[in-house]
Amino acid sequence: MEPQRTSVDPPIKLAIADSLRMKIEKGQLEPGDSLPTLHELTTKWNCSITSAREALNLLKEQGLVSGGRGRPLRVRGLGAQTRRSSTRHQWEKDRVHEPEEERRKAGTSELETNKPIGDVDFTATYSRIPASKDVATALGVEEDSDVIQRVYETKDRKTKHRTNWSVSYIPVSLISKNPELLDEKNEPWPGGTQHQLSTVGIEIMKVVDEVTSRMSTTVERQLWGLDTGVPMLRVRRISYDRHGTPVEISDADYPADRTVLEFMTELKEW
Repeated sequence: MEPQRTSVDPPIKLAIADSLRMKIEKGQLEPGDSLPTLHELTTKWNCSITSAREALNLLKEQGLVSGGRGRPLRVRGLGAQTRRSSTRHQWEKDRVHEPEEERRKAGTSELETNKPIGDVDFTATYSRIPASKDVATALGVEEDSDVIQRVYETKDRKTKHRTNWSVSYIPVSLISKNPELLDEKNEPWPGGTQHQLSTVGIEIMKVVDEVTSRMSTTVERQLWGLDTGVPMLRVRRISYDRHGTPVEISDADYPADRTVLEFMTELKEW
């Protein structure tokens, strides 16, 4: 039985949402369990259908439940998670000098998602564009100088939902002596970006990953197959050569509920 409410209590929709949220947090409602129906809530709380519906919408906005539009609302559980580790950078670098046959077998995407390239639809789109202020600052070049923008996307072949997305920027002046690096038709490139840069004499010596977060947009929820309330992680990767010069920046988006970011820091012995 819910406690009697007074005139100073918060709006009924908040009280209902908080009560259900506490049950979820305490494990009284577990992942996969159905939430009370609108009829059950209106009877229990002596409230209108509108208040009950708004309470459930609040839980959806918080990412605690999923469903709706003909599907029953259930407590959300964590789906399959992808572990993305900073060790991938050394793994990619170690493969630079391997034969092309070996480099073609797998890339960093297959390493992290454990999905073979045959299970996904991969696209790469190259554009030669003037560097924006943000890109120019990150790369240490003049604003409006030419950069190659490379947009990579993979989608699950069965669900058609996005599994990877990133956009990369490289100054044209760094790679123009190898025209193959300016052509998207050469993707997927065996060995990835580090091998591409090695063909013009650039060796990556340091990679910095900067992580931020934001709420997902309506379009992103459709593309990734996300529930309402699931935030996105944005990882900006900055790659530096042996002179400490940034040679590439890459922004990758990941759904927060299916991603584990692992950063390895090795410490030198005293």
